[in-house]
Amino acid sequence: MTVRLPAEWEAQDAIQLTWPHADSDWLYLLPEVETLYTELVQRISTAARVLIAAPAARAAALQQQFDASLPGRVRCYAATSNDTWARDHGPITISTEQGLRLLDFRFNGWGGKFEAAQDNALTAELKRLGAFPNATLQAVDMVLEGGAIESDGRGTLLTTAACLLNRNRNPDLDRGAIERALGELLGVRKINWLQHGALAGDDTDSHIDTLARLCPDNTLLYQACDDPQDEHFADLAAMARELAALTDATGSPYRLLPLPWPGAQHDPEDGHRLPATYANFLICNGLVLVPTYADPNDDIALAQVAEAFPGYRVEGLDCRTLIRQHGSLHCITMQLPAGVLQDEQAADGGPQA
Repeated sequence: MTVRLPAEWEAQDAIQLTWPHADSDWLYLLPEVETLYTELVQRISTAARVLIAAPAARAAALQQQFDASLPGRVRCYAATSNDTWARDHGPITISTEQGLRLLDFRFNGWGGKFEAAQDNALTAELKRLGAFPNATLQAVDMVLEGGAIESDGRGTLLTTAACLLNRNRNPDLDRGAIERALGELLGVRKINWLQHGALAGDDTDSHIDTLARLCPDNTLLYQACDDPQDEHFADLAAMARELAALTDATGSPYRLLPLPWPGAQHDPEDGHRLPATYANFLICNGLVLVPTYADPNDDIALAQVAEAFPGYRVEGLDCRTLIRQHGSLHCITMQLPAGVLQDEQAADGGPQA
């Protein structure tokens, strides 16, 4: 059977979010992060619908709020979660000869670092609630987070060895077994493995979406560091050399565009360094939302992203609140490709993205 993992810049029905709540690590920042999420929903709604999983106590109120401000664009579902990182506990959607399929990989809190039982069950619960009316669901007995892989939609996958080969994910699978599994499940013909690249404060064991991103026309945006005194300088320089040597599944090289280095961000409470990166941007139907940090390099980052996405709207969103929990825009979102909500859109008469 032919399967394919679409690229993120292909057509999407919606973006999935998991709303922050008082029983998550966001409690101490809840008003600030809810304000950010509300703005994010407003931005996304200009390009696609938004699907939100939220605790039962919040879901109805959120639905009422967004029905008033963004009619027909937001659908909320009452579903419990441990945290909000939808990129990693959300479904990975593939196209097959029988239609769209949601792959529900296991999520173990980035190698058992955090409690994740509710997050792991969230995709199945949303499917039960009717959130994905036009796609089938397949549970996969393998740990994989969406932030760990990048697809060009044509059989090439980009990832890091530090994450996918970490013994805290799939200890019984070596590199060959993982390559075979991803080839079968995702239709991957070539996996490009990075051996370098890490950010201080990152809990994910070097997710690729914090480091390097595949873009249209064999372009690759990557997080660079131009400060020789910074702890990241040598490793990110080594990563850049690796990227320059890569080719896609057809043997074609990439056009590399470096992203500027944001100034060091530190937690205001205990001073530890936060994993600020411009690479954690969200692509959605002709819109690219880029995390910004009130940094002099923000505008340069936006210009580089615009270079990689000609004809797209490229907008910055201040993520200084979000980065305090060690993630950013791509980490809290998961795209649902065109067709996943098709039946629901036709049934409710809402505008199609």
